[in-house]
Order: sequence, then structure tokens, then C-alpha cells
Amino acid sequence: MALRTTGSVLVVFLWSVTVVLSEKGWSVTYTPQSICTLKGSTVELTCSYTYPSGKVTTTLWFTKVYDVENYVSLLDDPDYKGRVMYRSDKTNGHTLTITDLRESDSATYMFRFITDQTRGKYFGSPGVTLSVTDLQVKVTTTLLSTTLTCSTTCTLTDNPNPTYIWYRNSKIVQEDSSPSYTFYFKTEDRFYCAVKGINSPAVYGPKNTSVSVSPSGEIVEGSSVTLTCSSDANPPVDKYTWYKITYKKMSMRHSGQSYTIHNISSEDREGYYCEALNIIGREHIPVHIHVTSVFPWVPVVGVGAVLTAGALLLTIYCTLKRRSTGGSDTTADTQNVRDSPSDTAPQIDAEPSDYENWSKPPQDLDSDTDPQIDAEPSDYENWREPQKNLN
Repeated sequence: MALRTTGSVLVVFLWSVTVVLSEKGWSVTYTPQSICTLKGSTVELTCSYTYPSGKVTTTLWFTKVYDVENYVSLLDDPDYKGRVMYRSDKTNGHTLTITDLRESDSATYMFRFITDQTRGKYFGSPGVTLSVTDLQVKVTTTLLSTTLTCSTTCTLTDNPNPTYIWYRNSKIVQEDSSPSYTFYFKTEDRFYCAVKGINSPAVYGPKNTSVSVSPSGEIVEGSSVTLTCSSDANPPVDKYTWYKITYKKMSMRHSGQSYTIHNISSEDREGYYCEALNIIGREHIPVHIHVTSVFPWVPVVGVGAVLTAGALLLTIYCTLKRRSTGGSDTTADTQNVRDSPSDTAPQIDAEPSDYENWSKPPQDLDSDTDPQIDAEPSDYENWREPQKNLN
């Protein structure tokens, strides 16, 4: 990796100055000259330097140069803020410490120092090449098993033969010098490897799969709707497949993350399935579409008409039944009257006591006094005659 600079002409100039000065007793030695380490770890870059005379007044490490006299110390570089530290010793040694390494920290680092002598400035070439690598997991599958292999982009300088620790859902399942781990996979499991306490990204099948519908809400029959499926997976999802549900059966309709349905109908109410698939596993999720008729009031009118017709029929039925019952009673009464002979005296329902009271004269009159009757003599005689007959 080359020194970060603003132009190639400046690099040539600096290198030429370095050669002249080194002939007069100036030098910087880096040990080692290249380092490979893990992302998230801490690294130390060390060097020793010499100079002909005078006293060192300034020391710094840099990766960026803006012009001949403008070297950006890592202590002042915003990309390294809070992550670097300088340390000097009494034997012309110097150490740069960088914590929480990032892959963007991969660069060539150089040391520069200044003395109190005229032209007493120097930086050492070629510097230290730092490579920051992340742990990566490669997945290979067969019919019956899955093999995970933990790897780095370069050989770790301080640990060329590391011990690989494999985790399954945060539980250690293998600790070995072999970077590979074979198992029978279950989609819900998560796997990652670790070296020296640095973990790799986890690998897992699709999870948290979701579907968005555009436009949202109710969809009118005959219009179009777009379904978009998304899922969280590592490695990323390789394929999205859409299935339609018809009478509790699924049929494949489309392959791709988004699916547009044209001229949608009420049959689409049963819904669709999105399936997300990667090399490790799969997950599917249903989605239901709210489809409405072009005239949503038609079903309401239909229901109202049915209820009205039913009520009318019930009313007619009740009326006819009531009339039928009333007509039979009238006929029965008429028949009873007709069956009575014209020369037959009406039957009077009376108790014997009532009859006796009716045939006798009133008993509350005074027995010595004849009853006073306003009548003609002839009428009186007629009234008294029956009394004679009774004797």
C-alpha cells in the first residue's frame, strides 16, 4: 500500500531527500515492516531511529501528506480520534498504538521526527504496511450437511496458526485448529467463529421476512398492486419466490423481490406467500390483500332487499292465517242458529231458586194489606182467576 498523498511528484521528492539525509546518519527502522491483524483488535507499530546530532523536539506518525511541510499527525486526524497513542523510550524508540481497528485503517504508516538542528527533519521510508482483516465465514452445502469455513484475507502476523472457536446460538460447539465446522443445519440457528476473542459476523438463514403492499389499504377490483418482500439473512437472500393461495393450494406465480398484480379480482383475497431463500435456509410469510368491489354498496342493497322480502312474506302469511281462523268461528255460530227450530221456546238457564222466586208474590209486603194494583177491574179479575185455579 502506498503512502496517502496529494500527488506522485511529492512522493518522488520526499524519497530523494530521504536518500541524501540517510547518508549523513539519519535513519528509521520498522519492526516488522508489514502487519496483518483482525478488525476490532489493537495493534502496536514500533520503530527505532537515529540522527547525527542535536535533540529531538517533535515525533509523530502519519499516513497523509498535504504538502512538503504539512504532515498530518494521527493525533490530529479525525479518522483516528480517540484511538491512537504515542509512546517514546530513552533509546530512540517509538511506538504507535491503534485500538478498535477498522478495515479502513489499512494503510502505510510512517514515522517522522524533528530535531533542534538546521535541516534536522526526517521521516523513515518505506514505513509499516498495516492490513486489517475481518473474519469471514464461507458456506458450502451438500445434500445432507452444511460446512462453514472461517477465513481471513491475510495471515495473522501475531497468530499465524490460530485456534478457531465455533459458536452455535452463543454456545461453543467446536474449538480446534481447523477453520471448518460441519453440521446438519437448522434454519433458526446462528453460527459464528472467533479468533483471539474477535468474532466473525454470524451466518443464518432468512428471518424477519416481511411484505409491503403498494398502494396500501383496500384495493379496488380491476386495479394493480405491487408486493415487495424483504428479509434479513447472512449470506444475503439469493432468491425470492411468490406463491398464490387458491382454495387452500399454493401455486408459484413469480420469481423476484417485487411482484405486481394487474387487474386484481376478488379471488386474490385469499392471499399470497413470499418465500425468501439463501444457501443456509428459507422462510416464507403470507400476505392478504383487501380487495373491494367497484360498487361496494351493491351487497348492502342485496341484503336489504332479501330482508324486506322476507318481512313482507311473513306479514302476508300471518294475515291469511288470522283470516282463516276467524271465518271458521263465524260459520259455526251461523250453523247453530239455523239448527234451532222456530217453534221451540228458547231455553233459559236458571237455578230452581230463581224460578221459585219469580213465581211467587213478593214476601216483603204486609200480609194484612192487599196489594195495590193500578189496573182496570177486568184486568184484576183476569189476574185473580188463575189464583182460583191454583186452589
